[in-house]
Amino acid sequence: MSTARTNATSRNGGIDAAGERYARPLIALHWLIAIAIIAMLCVGFYMVGLPRGLPFKSDLINFHKSLGITVFLLVLMRILVRLAYGRPPLPPMPTWQRAAASITQALLYVGMVGMPLTGYLGSSFNKFGTKFWGLALPQWGWDDKHLREIFFGIHGTIAWIMAALIVVHFLGAMKHQLVDRDGLLRRMLP
Repeated sequence: MSTARTNATSRNGGIDAAGERYARPLIALHWLIAIAIIAMLCVGFYMVGLPRGLPFKSDLINFHKSLGITVFLLVLMRILVRLAYGRPPLPPMPTWQRAAASITQALLYVGMVGMPLTGYLGSSFNKFGTKFWGLALPQWGWDDKHLREIFFGIHGTIAWIMAALIVVHFLGAMKHQLVDRDGLLRRMLP
C-alpha cells in the first residue's frame, strides 16, 4: 500500500482510502490505552497484596489513581474520536463471531469507564481523597469505610473482568491473524 493511500482518510469514516484501517488517532489511542490499562492492572493487583504501612505503597496508590484518571480521560477522547471517525467494516465472518466481537468490545468500553469511576468514588469515601499527578481533586464523599469497600469491591471485580476481556480480545485478534488470516489485526497496527 502506498504512503499516500495509507495517509488518506475519509472525513466520515476515519479509515484509509481503501476502507481497510482505523484512523491514526484511533490506532494511537487504542495502543496507548491498552498499555496503560495493562500497567494499571499489574500495579493494582500488586499493590493490593502489599501490607499496610510500606512507605512506597502510598506512592503506588497515587500513581495508580493518576494513571487511572488519565486513562479515563483518554477513553472519553477515544469514544468521541470513534464517534467522529467510525471504524472500518469487519471482514466476512460468522454471525456468532461478529456478536462475540461486539459484546467483548462493548464490555471493554463499559469496564474502561466503570473501573476509574468506581476507583474515584471509592477514594472519595476516605480521608486521603484523590490526587491527580499531585493535584488534589474534589472529594465527593466523606470518610465512610462501608461505602469505600463497596466501591473498591466493584472496582476490583471490574479489574478481574477487564483482565479476562483483554485475554479474550487478544486471543480473538490472534485467531484472526494466525488462523483466519483475514487481515483484521492489520487494521489496528501502527
